[in-house]
Amino acid sequence: MASLPIYPAEAISMASQADVRRIALSLPGTEEAPNHFAFEVLHKGKLKGYAWVWMERVNPRKARVPQPNVIAVRVANLYDKDFLLALDPAKFFTEPHYDGFPAVLVRLPAVTARELRPILTEAWRCLAPKDPAPKGKTGRGRGAGPRRRSRG
Repeated sequence: MASLPIYPAEAISMASQADVRRIALSLPGTEEAPNHFAFEVLHKGKLKGYAWVWMERVNPRKARVPQPNVIAVRVANLYDKDFLLALDPAKFFTEPHYDGFPAVLVRLPAVTARELRPILTEAWRCLAPKDPAPKGKTGRGRGAGPRRRSRG
């Protein structure tokens, strides 16, 4: 794996939703969902999420509620999921809702922004086109960056 550039603030600060947004939107083709904290990429003609806020079931009789300190991220397969879960239970966990689904839950306060970058990049790679457009070559004009879908 190629070494990633080191950003000084990423090396020591705990990850936040702002870091998730900044990193996710730096990946080619990423769009932010209009109605909730989630990031998607076009996969086989449809937008598919690769990172999203965890919706926790606090009360079994009520709707799930967003837990802003935890994100769900896609992984390549269930083997990778099991590996991450065993690697560091303080950072990675799951719940029955995700049984059999290739995703892990990540506690943002337990990871640095520097650790978050490869986690999100690998999640993006699970769904991104094999040959994404180079940065700045999205077909939306010269120098166009990631696109946010309108909220409405």
